[in-house]
Amino acid sequence: MSLTVRRARPEDAELLLQMSRDFHIEDGSPLDEAGEATLAHVAAGEALAPAYILELDGAPAGFFILTLGYSVENGGTDGFIDDIYLLPALRGRGLGRQGVALAIEAAREAGIRTLLLEVEAPNERAYSLYCKMGFTDTKRRLLRQVIVEG
Repeated sequence: MSLTVRRARPEDAELLLQMSRDFHIEDGSPLDEAGEATLAHVAAGEALAPAYILELDGAPAGFFILTLGYSVENGGTDGFIDDIYLLPALRGRGLGRQGVALAIEAAREAGIRTLLLEVEAPNERAYSLYCKMGFTDTKRRLLRQVIVEG
């Protein structure tokens, strides 16, 4: 049983939106209007945030979004796994590990030098998986400030 990945297409917009809604509810941060509007741009092919659909036997199994940036500290082009989600019914079978591996490969193909991600503090299962796959805890705090509302 193995996952495949493909770039999301405009016709995947509703699928991507529904999986993203489910992910964000599960994560404790439901999408607001601005998030949904941004996701529509992602589904339409936003160059700075390519979305990918994970499939199992040709059926949707999850998704991930890479956001692209540039960092002197990270040696140039960096990327962020903004969201990664596997349908709940498919968890516990090693498919999450496959999904992360596919995201890493997509980042490599996109020319990303350093790949980052964040995980909610209580999600020890995901944290453990990411560490086993070569991600390291930066021991830093991720802060944010909303500059433009809406």
